[in-house]
Amino acid sequence: MAELKVGSSIKIEYGDEAKIIGELGSGAQGIVYLVEYKGKKYALKWYFYDKLREPNAFRTNIRNNIEDKSPSDKFLWPQYLTEGQQNGSFGYLMDLIPSNYVGLTDILNTYKIEQIKGSNQVKKVPVKFTSLEAVVNAAINIVIAFRELHRDGKSYQDLNDGGFYIDVQTGDLLVCDCDNIAPEGDNYGIAGMPGYMAPEVVRGIAKPDVQTDKYSLAVVLFKLLFRHDPLEGAKVLKSVCLHEAADLKHYGKEAVFIYDPEDTSNRPVKGVHDNVINLWRVYPEYIRDAFIRSFTTGIKNPNHRIIENEWQKLFVRLRSDIIHCECGRVRFSNAYVNKDGMYICPSCSNKFLSIKFEDIDIPVFAGQKLYRCFTAKGNDDFNTVTAIIMENKKHKGVMGIKNNTQDTWKCTLPNGEIKEVEPGKTRALGKGMTIDFGKSIIAKL
Repeated sequence: MAELKVGSSIKIEYGDEAKIIGELGSGAQGIVYLVEYKGKKYALKWYFYDKLREPNAFRTNIRNNIEDKSPSDKFLWPQYLTEGQQNGSFGYLMDLIPSNYVGLTDILNTYKIEQIKGSNQVKKVPVKFTSLEAVVNAAINIVIAFRELHRDGKSYQDLNDGGFYIDVQTGDLLVCDCDNIAPEGDNYGIAGMPGYMAPEVVRGIAKPDVQTDKYSLAVVLFKLLFRHDPLEGAKVLKSVCLHEAADLKHYGKEAVFIYDPEDTSNRPVKGVHDNVINLWRVYPEYIRDAFIRSFTTGIKNPNHRIIENEWQKLFVRLRSDIIHCECGRVRFSNAYVNKDGMYICPSCSNKFLSIKFEDIDIPVFAGQKLYRCFTAKGNDDFNTVTAIIMENKKHKGVMGIKNNTQDTWKCTLPNGEIKEVEPGKTRALGKGMTIDFGKSIIAKL
């Protein structure tokens, strides 16, 4: 394949040409160029033709994906295919990644490389999430994106940290490298990246599909939260060089989760794996249990892997489990003392009520939000805010709940008196109160 020259043009199917402006990057499959097409700038992924196992079938699959449209706005989906075979190959156009998005690879490395203006030199720029909420939002968005993809009957097949770009301020997500996405049962030669591939793919007894995606998804989520490989502990550390045979052993035939409760042979090593040792204690037990299940029974039996809906519920719960204390302490609720149904800050002894739903407790503090998935029956909308916790302006420390819906709620006080909370109104909260959100959704304080 001949590389494309700046200033040259490539014909696009269904008309017009894309002009090559410059090179954005390169990878194992090809080169990505900055192009202009019909007055708009795009990224053109241009393939190394000889690297494609079935180029004609691969091209047809991309065309089918273009026609099917993206399963959600979280994907940098192929938009246009280049015409025929030009310059010995072909490619497709996709939208550009906005400048406020950072690669997950850079986030895991804690820095990105930028070129110094007016120079050929580069510099390291620190990269990190600005809040715990942004981290959890990123996890939620990753899960939702793949739920929508799998609902469309397609699998990603090559899930790894290089496929994600995230706004570290908000947790908003873009999934790139969407050209290997294929209908369930189809595969065009991609197996995946070591460390992300499901054990059955590493062993060569299965091809990538929705079930192997679920394993790879768990790896991505684990790395996002714990900044470490879930299978890289003492056993792997002894393999100085991870060659193919070692990969087959540690990630395939003898894969052991670093926190497997029944097998301690692959525990993280202090002084080497400090990130995961420290972060494992930070997250609540229900999150740790989910990953234990993913990398124990989920390794052995693909049918026991956690589905996207369950991940979504776990991370929505986790987002609401973050407590912001006025002393500046921001931690998950498990880092606070839980006594008599209240959370107590170990730094300043400040006390927090909690709103107790059937399957989740939500700490009460100024700015806390309740979402439709909490207050509406059978709803999984985790974005729409239905209630906000407000602090009384005249009485410091007195919290109230503001109704952001069009429905009227009923609050029952400890003495049995019932007070209504009309749309847009706020009602003071107190221990022993119950809130009826309607349709049998009742919470207690």
